[in-house]
Amino acid sequence: MALFAILPTAVFGQGDDVYQLIFSDEFNQEDGSRPDSKKWAVSTRRTATWNRWISASPDVAFIRDGALVCRAIPNPDTSTDNVPMITGAMETRNLFSFTYGKVEVRLKTIRHRGNFPAAWMMPHPPCDGWPNAGEIDIFETIDNENVAYHTIHTKWSYTMGNKNNPKSSFNEWMDVENWHVYGLIWEKDLLIWTVDGNEMGRYAKSSDEYALANGQWPFTAPFYLILNQSVGNGSWAANADTDFTYETMFDYIRVYQKKTSGIENFKADDSIASTNRIYDLQGRKMLHDALQKGFYINNGKKFIVK
Repeated sequence: MALFAILPTAVFGQGDDVYQLIFSDEFNQEDGSRPDSKKWAVSTRRTATWNRWISASPDVAFIRDGALVCRAIPNPDTSTDNVPMITGAMETRNLFSFTYGKVEVRLKTIRHRGNFPAAWMMPHPPCDGWPNAGEIDIFETIDNENVAYHTIHTKWSYTMGNKNNPKSSFNEWMDVENWHVYGLIWEKDLLIWTVDGNEMGRYAKSSDEYALANGQWPFTAPFYLILNQSVGNGSWAANADTDFTYETMFDYIRVYQKKTSGIENFKADDSIASTNRIYDLQGRKMLHDALQKGFYINNGKKFIVK
C-alpha cells in the first residue's frame, strides 16, 4: 500500500526569500544498492576529461552508509573495455531539471594526485552547444589540494576570454576531506556560491548590451544536476594515478525554489484546485491507483508517496 505524507516544510529567509524543497535525495537506500533510477541515470561516456572513462559498473556508483559513493578505480577488465580506469558519474538529465532556485550538496572527497570530483549543473537539451548554453560548477577540487572551486563557463567568459568581466571563478581553502555543504543560489540576474551557508562569490548578469549579445548570461533555461568522480589528464588536474582508488561521497543533494515561483504557485491547468486530481512535478495528471514513489501535487500542495 502506498503511504502518503505531507513533506516537512523546508524554508529559508523571510517574505519573498522563503524557499521550499522541490527535489532531494538523501541517499538512504540499502548499502550496495544503486542510486534511485527515478532520479538518476549514468552519465554518457564521451571524450572530455571528466567523462572519458565513465562506466555503468555498480562498482563506481553505489550507496554506502547513507551516501552516494562515486569512484574512479583501476579497470578490472580491460579485455572488454580498453581504458585504464572506470569512473562513476550520475545525472538527472531527462529526470529532473529546474530554472532558478537554491542547491545544496553535502560531500567530501579523498585528496590524491589526479583527483577531479565535481557537483555541477548543465543546461537541459535542447540547447546551444558548450559553452554557449552555460555551465555552473557548484564544487570542484583537484589533486592533493585543500581548495574548493566554484565556476561558470559561457561564450562570454570562456570563448571570448572575459573571465574577469565579471569575475567568473572563485576558490578558497577548504578541508575537502571533511563534510561541507556546497551551495548555489540562482536568481534571474545573479549566481551566489556558498560553503556551509557562507557566501564565497557571486556572478551577476551584465547591463552591457554587447556582453549580453555575446552570451554573458545564458542562465535563463532549465539546468540538470551532475555528481561525479573523475580524474585528471594533466591539463588542470594532474594525470590520473591508475593504480589508485579515488572516492567522493555525496551525503545529500537538495533543491529549493522560492515559494513565490515554486510549489505554492504550481498549476498544471485550471482544474488543479480539484482535490481529487494529482499531478507530478512536470504538471502531468496522474491516476490515484498508479502512483509510484516520488513527489506529487494535490490542490496546490506537495506530498510524497513512500
